[in-house]
Amino acid sequence: MKIFLSADIEGTAGIAHWDETERGKADYCEFRELMTAEVLAACEGARAAGATEVLIKDAHDSGRNIIVDRLPAYARIMRGWSGHPDTMMFGIGPDFAAAIYTGYHAKAGSEANPLAHTTTTRVSRVLLNGEVASEFTFNALCAARYGVPSAFLSGDTEICADARALVPNIVTVATLEGFGRAALSISPAQAREAIFEGVKKAIDGLVDRTVPVVPGPYEVTVEFVNATDAYRASWYPGARASGPRAVSFASDDFFEIQRALRFLLA
Repeated sequence: MKIFLSADIEGTAGIAHWDETERGKADYCEFRELMTAEVLAACEGARAAGATEVLIKDAHDSGRNIIVDRLPAYARIMRGWSGHPDTMMFGIGPDFAAAIYTGYHAKAGSEANPLAHTTTTRVSRVLLNGEVASEFTFNALCAARYGVPSAFLSGDTEICADARALVPNIVTVATLEGFGRAALSISPAQAREAIFEGVKKAIDGLVDRTVPVVPGPYEVTVEFVNATDAYRASWYPGARASGPRAVSFASDDFFEIQRALRFLLA
């Protein structure tokens, strides 16, 4: 049984500042360690539930954050960015039994995490069919394109709630809650224990997992912070201006939405 794991960092237990997420900053090494430890806990939970292989997509920033020498023999890791529209889900396919997510965070426009954003801090909100969407929204629907259910997510309290709204039977572990520029977090040790148990429970119960359904046609709207970014993005084929700082793109095919986002948010 193969499991796909998409790993981010801004929902890692204890995190509260951008300096803790960026290579080259003094605080980064500590939180790189904590991100890796949460990924390992998820791998171990999947293994305990019968997984024979876990493919990890290092899905934060450079794509080169997880300490690879810590990975178990049954894991593989996708590092860096290919340029494929599957982005944070690159490497997933129909042969995977489930997708799981660690270190995920609230969407752009939210106050639920000091590090809330959607792909880039250059956007104020991203909407799908008129609803404000998160990175998880697009990634879970990407997995659904391959018929893969999203079974588990760890991250801040809001992304956990959003995940359950999109995938009602998903298992979640809330690691932190934001208050302005502050974050109230559980301990990393508690997070690792809960992630292990949560992933094991999620994989044990895969027979009950379903893929999320958002019926087409689809329209994505990107609201930029800066009007010049909106002007640049408006030149993507099929895109149209949708307000002074917003660009919209519509398609019946969700992969075309992914492809558009790959360039609109570049």
